Amino acid sequence: MIPWTIAAIIAAIVAAVLYWLLIATEGTYLGPRVVTLLYDWTAPRYDRIKDLQFIHEMQRLGIPLAEALRSEPSPRVLDVATGTGRLPLALLRQPDLDGRIVGFDRSAPMLARARAETRGYDRVLLMQGDAGALPFDDGAFDAVACLEALEFMWDPAGVVREMARVLKPGGVLLVSNRVGFDARLFPGRLCGRGRLERFLARSGFTAIETERWQVHYDLIWARRAPCRAPTRVAQT
Repeated sequence: MIPWTIAAIIAAIVAAVLYWLLIATEGTYLGPRVVTLLYDWTAPRYDRIKDLQFIHEMQRLGIPLAEALRSEPSPRVLDVATGTGRLPLALLRQPDLDGRIVGFDRSAPMLARARAETRGYDRVLLMQGDAGALPFDDGAFDAVACLEALEFMWDPAGVVREMARVLKPGGVLLVSNRVGFDARLFPGRLCGRGRLERFLARSGFTAIETERWQVHYDLIWARRAPCRAPTRVAQT
């Protein structure tokens, strides 16, 4: 028989690994299906868990993004991993923003909650699908956002490339970045202060700015680099 001390150590290690896999990293290292299933289960109480505050959502997300899009007469906005629709709601409450908002998520129960929250707004379209293969044309959106989700995706770099593809040249990117001690729990992801910013710079984004947001997250604002005009060849 295994001595009780060794058994206790083994049990503690197993419990720690399970906590890391299912709680701390929300199933990301077990694959997209597990992540989606966990969000399906928590959808009815997700907003209570996050304790989202209307005034904070407006001040840090809705108002700044609307201001960044002020020059666009009818902006098109994509919110990747929209969840219960926090960003669409923050934008819908901006009186000067007249545009169309697409909320995109893998979890049907989360989208059902978002649909209930945004009922009555015909400017919102909610779609289910994989963020790694966005079903939109190149340059289809004036702004693309992804909040508190990149680190839970199987291929965050691929998702960023997809967001860049569907964002028009000069368009606004708004993403959150996991920082602090928690970032160490996500090996192989674009976590940790500075790492995501460097990846965005290599991926053709400019005007990259980082601001402190929450204990575990920074907000990163960037612009997709405008297309360069073709160089004229001098005639001889």
